[in-house]
Amino acid sequence: MSNRVAFVTGSSRGIGRETALTLARTGFFIVVASPEVENNERVAAEIRDGGGEAMTLDLDISSPEAVKEGFAKVFAGKGRVDVLVNNAGITRDGLAVRMKQADWDLVLRINLFGAFFAAQQALPGMMKARWGRIVNIASVVGQAGSPGQANYAASKAGLIGMTKSLAQEVGSRGITVNAVAPGYIQTDMTAGLPEELKQKMLASIPLARMGNPADIANAVKFLVSEEASYITGHVLAVNGGMYM
Repeated sequence: MSNRVAFVTGSSRGIGRETALTLARTGFFIVVASPEVENNERVAAEIRDGGGEAMTLDLDISSPEAVKEGFAKVFAGKGRVDVLVNNAGITRDGLAVRMKQADWDLVLRINLFGAFFAAQQALPGMMKARWGRIVNIASVVGQAGSPGQANYAASKAGLIGMTKSLAQEVGSRGITVNAVAPGYIQTDMTAGLPEELKQKMLASIPLARMGNPADIANAVKFLVSEEASYITGHVLAVNGGMYM
């Protein structure tokens, strides 16, 4: 496992950072990819301090050209990408009737198009190697919907559909494609939510607590492992039971 390369998008903080650190501890060389250059360096330093190996990539996931260039750098340096974790995501919430076109476009472009651009770059090498793992970070919102999040829900539901289609396309090449659908996780993204909404969400979780980034990272770690080699096209809900 030690020479395998994991490319993690949006890995400068939150779930992505935790996933990068967790996979590094498992022995993966990590590509820390996000547009937050300073945070990328911090995460890479954390990985190296823990005895792991990493490189950083200033990546604009919304641009197919930038994604292609980013992967080219990784291939030039490491020769391969064995695992792709499509974690990069943003929210631009607002009621549909008033949602700005720009907020719809940006969320879809980063959360869904970006994941597709990355998969397109990663898959040829995986197909040649006859081994690969793609894990797309979806959301409970992509399964259940959420008022004020039509753009985010559409992007995450799209990611689930893409996961299942890719799984069918590349399964015969020894590549698995799965999704993890987090529920209410303690991150920068959820920290800014109104207190009233937080309480309402907590009330809907049978386990009666928020999740943390490690809960998601551990699910990803399982799905990229040999133990999960017969799982593909699956959506693993890590949500404390808030949606079943």
